[in-house]
Amino acid sequence: MINFKVIFRILGHLLVLEGVFLFLSFLVALLYQEADIQAFAISTGITFAVGISIAFFTRKFSKDFGKREGYIIVSLAWVVFSLFGTLPFLLSGAIPSFTDAFFETMSGFTTTGASILNNIEELPHGILFWRSVSQWIGGMGMIVMSLAILPMLGIGGMQLYAAEVPGPTPDKLHPRVRETAKRLWGIYILLTAVEVILLWIGEMNLFDAVCHSFTSMATGGYSTKQASIMFFQSPYTQYVITFFMFLAGVNFTLHYYVLKGRPISVWKNEEFRYYLGLVLTFTLLISTALAFQQDIWGGGFQKLEQAFRDSLFQVVSIVTTTGYVSADYLLWSPIALVLIFSLMFVGGSAGSTGGGMKVVRILLLFKNGALEFKRLMHPNAIIPVRLNHRAISPAIITNVLAFIVFYILIFVLGTIVMALLGFDLDSAMGSVIATLGNIGPGIGSVGPVENFANVPAFGKWFLSFLMLIGRLELFTVLILFSSAFWKK
Repeated sequence: MINFKVIFRILGHLLVLEGVFLFLSFLVALLYQEADIQAFAISTGITFAVGISIAFFTRKFSKDFGKREGYIIVSLAWVVFSLFGTLPFLLSGAIPSFTDAFFETMSGFTTTGASILNNIEELPHGILFWRSVSQWIGGMGMIVMSLAILPMLGIGGMQLYAAEVPGPTPDKLHPRVRETAKRLWGIYILLTAVEVILLWIGEMNLFDAVCHSFTSMATGGYSTKQASIMFFQSPYTQYVITFFMFLAGVNFTLHYYVLKGRPISVWKNEEFRYYLGLVLTFTLLISTALAFQQDIWGGGFQKLEQAFRDSLFQVVSIVTTTGYVSADYLLWSPIALVLIFSLMFVGGSAGSTGGGMKVVRILLLFKNGALEFKRLMHPNAIIPVRLNHRAISPAIITNVLAFIVFYILIFVLGTIVMALLGFDLDSAMGSVIATLGNIGPGIGSVGPVENFANVPAFGKWFLSFLMLIGRLELFTVLILFSSAFWKK
């Protein structure tokens, strides 16, 4: 039997935690004395009241906890957080439609960054802060954060951790999963704080620096400006954000090694080398394409630097699934646009805050494909796929292949659904990969200078579902729709 009592008890504690972040947003609203003060006060009160009530009525519970409870809790937590996260938008009138508010909130917590807002700079500071902090919570993961600070989540901690952390296999920095969660969040907070300082030194005020640090380290992409990073024309600001987006797309285990004085471990990591090589290669290719398109060879260093910066920024933004925009890439040449679109399928490293399929899965796919030629020539030989000089188990390879097949299948079916809603092919594909990959901007009518405001209500709910399964890496959510999951 599934232990529903422990499920609700943990969800109650998680709601209390969400209430804490809503209270922080209330303090921001109070500081700026804007119209959203009452909305955050009520939202905080409701969330605390519901969370505490659930925890109280489930205080007598069995500690029986398995994988099924873990999958249910992780999936429900993201939905419940998004439902209660709509309250400030609805009560303040910033987003009066429940569908739009849920879409915006789910996009925040899943760090997708797809928005329906056309008036971002008119919103009060509390609402802007809530948008940013929702992405920051979702970046490292609400379950991982809860494991770090809530002792009662030691129950089934590994099941919860494995169900939420991205990648084919979750890395552990310590035998105890709670200690791993603490260290991951410690690194996350440290990098966020450093970015705040560096952005504040530049052209951003403190509020913008905090909000953009939250959303770049989370690879979320929400901005306090309608024009995103195009609003900030300083090369310094764009390079700082690019650097931290790149760091956010790196496996956080490698950041831990660096802080422990073992930087050589980073270079020895195959996934990191391919991730770095991917960024540099695509930046060079797109820079060259822009140079020919805009004929800037004779325009001096400034134009060449601009082309390089735009290329580097958008490559890093797309491959890490951050979704910030420093240029309208739909105006670039067809070859540059094809390269950008192909990056939308990659994603960051496993164990990073990035979405997508992950570099390690692409790497294992190609390694396994290359070994098939050797296996054909030597059918009796046992030739394992190796990563970082270690043999990868067949079970992991099977999982990777199944994940990629499901990912492509969902992309195709999702494109068909959006086409049936009246979208042209570019917009249908762009909206699906932008939400499934947790990227934000896509192509077509949901491109970098547009948004999702004109998507029909059914389309928004469908794309919200894609955001959820994309953030939780398909199987965590899809397994709930399996009849075998619910059998005794």
